[in-house]
Order: sequence, then structure tokens, then C-alpha cells
Amino acid sequence: MSSRRGFLQNILAGAGAIASVKALSAQETDMSHGMQGMEMKGMKGPKRGRTSPLPVETPDVAQLPWRMDGNVKEFHLVAEPVKQEIFPGRVVDLWGYNGSAPGPTIQVNQGDHVRIIVDNHLPESTSMHWHGFEIPNEMDGAPGSSQDPIPPGGRFVYEFTLHQEGTYFYHSHMAMQEMMGMIGAFIMHPKEPYKPRADKDFTIIMQEYAILPNIKVPNSMNMEFNWLTFNGKAGPATTPLIVRHGERVRIRLINLGMDHHPIHLHGHQFVVTGTEGGRQPQSTWGPGNTVLVGVAQSRDVEFVASNPGDWMLHCHLPHHMMNQMSSNVGPMTRRNGMPAGLDMERGMGMLRQGSATSEENGSSLGRGMGVGSTFEQRMSNTPLNSDSAMHQQDLPDTEHQGMQMGKPEVSKDANSVPGFPQDAFMEGPLMAMDRMVDKPENFGLRPGWSGFMAGMMTFVRVLPPDKYDQIMELRKKQEGNKPMKMDMPGMEHKHE
Repeated sequence: MSSRRGFLQNILAGAGAIASVKALSAQETDMSHGMQGMEMKGMKGPKRGRTSPLPVETPDVAQLPWRMDGNVKEFHLVAEPVKQEIFPGRVVDLWGYNGSAPGPTIQVNQGDHVRIIVDNHLPESTSMHWHGFEIPNEMDGAPGSSQDPIPPGGRFVYEFTLHQEGTYFYHSHMAMQEMMGMIGAFIMHPKEPYKPRADKDFTIIMQEYAILPNIKVPNSMNMEFNWLTFNGKAGPATTPLIVRHGERVRIRLINLGMDHHPIHLHGHQFVVTGTEGGRQPQSTWGPGNTVLVGVAQSRDVEFVASNPGDWMLHCHLPHHMMNQMSSNVGPMTRRNGMPAGLDMERGMGMLRQGSATSEENGSSLGRGMGVGSTFEQRMSNTPLNSDSAMHQQDLPDTEHQGMQMGKPEVSKDANSVPGFPQDAFMEGPLMAMDRMVDKPENFGLRPGWSGFMAGMMTFVRVLPPDKYDQIMELRKKQEGNKPMKMDMPGMEHKHE
């Protein structure tokens, strides 16, 4: 009965929709992959007309192509498992849309009539919710109340007219699927350009995952997150926002996870000009440099890039400025070798009482029986011994598998200070990987910059015209080496 109901809903969406879907081959669906940084035909901002909106850039995320079917803008989204490199060498198994998590950015104009064909290539049912949209109930995507879930291998056609404007997003309405990465930005450009007009417009989507070492699949039920991302990348793999000195900049921040994120910009004051409900009255604007983006919220911030430099933009929760952080169980680091001799349960880190970080608990890598199995090892933020990284300051600077091994700077009596070590060895120069994350947008950054950037962190680079033009030229050359699939028959990439 439920499948019949879903079938009837799709029939009611229009026979024309089904016919036009057939023209969307699998190859055309994949066209959105790898389109980050590319300007779609008719979307080049500097010479836009009075009614032509400034296209939004979503660094590291593709733009979703569309085609015209009469007066309808038609998009095609595929919900599917994806493999995504969130950090150099760290490829994880997520769920997303059209090959990425977050999914590709959709851009439309206020008043557009749109059709979005959603195919489900997941091993379980899903549903697509259009977050904040004022549309007919049967198009809302709430499983059970407005539609049957889309079964594996199934399809649902959403169609509606958009009268709103602002920063919105789409996402699965299956709660745990959201924690696997299933979200994308949906930008509704206003009929009349916002005032004052922006020269650059960016979108950043915040996501968080609990992925233990040597594991590739997030634990969507975990409440402790150790990989925090901007647009599917963790710093320093994030791509900086490149602007000219003096330009007015808009940054659209979208959050769908388990944590709220206070996003802070260095070097500038901004005003909050919009929320997930659209543009805010100018009378509500006030200066600030940190904005709290709560779960299921978006915030638009705007500022004039009047202060030249490479300015950090990041979540200010301290644990969200780190990568791969998780509770330690036992003296696993900064010691000479790994003790053996504990029983199997404790050797595998299975606790019998207390928490993983309690003083009485610890673990060893050994699994055999012996004297060591008669007690629980103590754990602390252990000092560095004579064979540890502390004494690498006597070694020359080297680079090991892309990691720049610098000289840590610590005092001679560092081990006598309670709490040492902290960031000196967790987030410092020993973690630099400039060459591993090399890209045009990073050109000209100070050597070793990557050693102090992790988690939800990126740059807003406010550049003089000559340096800006140089990076744009490098980006153009890089894109020129990529295969182009933009002009395939039957697909349109204009933007009205």
C-alpha cells in the first residue's frame, strides 16, 4: 500500500517530469563532481546585470547543474554512499549526494518553479527535507506524515515554486543519516539584489564525525566528535576564501550536526545580515566578530575586507580546532615502547569500572597473562622521556612523508610543569604538512602555517590586487588541467 501511494505521488508530480528524467544519464548526473572553483556559464559575477545574482562559491563542494523543462528548473540528486578524503590520507565512508558529503550546492532565483528528482541508492529508505521552505505539505519530505520514505532503488520527484530568498539547505530527514553527512546548501537568490551588494559570496557547511583511529565509518551514535569539517574538509585541507582588499564579502554559515558552533573571524568586524529565515532588517544589524550558529541554523555575515592579511575563520570551541582527538585510554604515547602482560580485556582497552580517563584506568597493547595483569595502569597527560619528540630539537629540520618535522620549543624544565605537554605537541609545528595540502588558494602563506590549523578552520585571505590576480591565474591553470564536462548536450548551465 505504501509503495502504491508513493507511486501515485510521483505520477501526480507530472508525466513531463518522468520523461525528462530519462534524459539524465548516469554520466550527466556525475557532472557535478569536481566542479568546485568553476564558474558556470552565465554566472561570472564581476559583470552581472541588475537582476543577475552574484553566484555563491562553496569551496571544496560542487555546484549542482540544472536543465530547463519548459518553465521548470530541473535538478537531479542521488542519495548514495560516498568515499571522501576529509584530510590528507584520511578517506572515510560517508553518506551524501552525487558523490560528496556535503552534497552539491543548489542555486535558484526567488520565484523559480523547480523540480528535484531524488534517487535513493542507499541500502535503506530515506527522505529529503527542504529545510525552512514554505512549500506544499506533500513536498516537505517528512517521512510518515507528508510522504512514504523513498525505498532503496526508489525515486521521488519534488516540485514546487519558491517565493522565499536567503540561505537554506536540504537534508535527509532520517536523523542518523544526517550524522553520516547527508546535507547540502540551497541558495535562493532574491529578485532584487541585497543592499549593499556583495562582491564575494561564500557558503560554508559545518559537519562533525566520530571516527576512531583505523576506522573509516563514523559512529553516528557517538557524542564525542573528533573530526570537524568545513565543506567536508578538516583543516588544513580546507580551501581558503580568496578576496580582494576592499571588497564586500558575504559568508553563509550552515550547521547541521550535534553541536553549536561559535564562528570567529580574525581581523575584521562583521554584521549578521541573515538567518535560516532569510534576510534580516538592517535595523537588527550590529557589529561583532563571533556568531553562534546553532544546530539546524544558518547565519549570513557580511563585512568589508579592509584589513589585508591571511585571517583565520574558525569555530572557537577549543576541541573543534583539533583533528583525530579522542579520549586516551592508557599510556599510549610519549613513552619508551608499549608495556605488555595485561589480560585480554584490559589489553584491548575494555574497562571494568570508571571512565576511560579516570585515574585508576589504563590499558596496554599486550594480551598475554603475567604480573602486569594484576593491576590497572595509571594514566596521565604523560611527560616526555629522553627518547621522545621533546629531544627532536637536536635534530635537523626534515620532511617525513609530507610532514614537516620542525624543532619544538620547550623549556628545559618543561616536564616539571603540571599539565605539560598541551598544544606544543598536539597542534604545533610537528604537525605541519604544507606540501600535502598545496593548492592555488594556499600560495604565499607562511611556511609551517598548516601546523596550527585543524578541525573547523580556514582562512579569509584579503589580498592586494596583484597577489589576488596571481592566485586566480594559478587556479585557472589548475582547472585547465581538469577534464571538462560542462557542455554536454541536453544540459544547461546558465543562471538568470
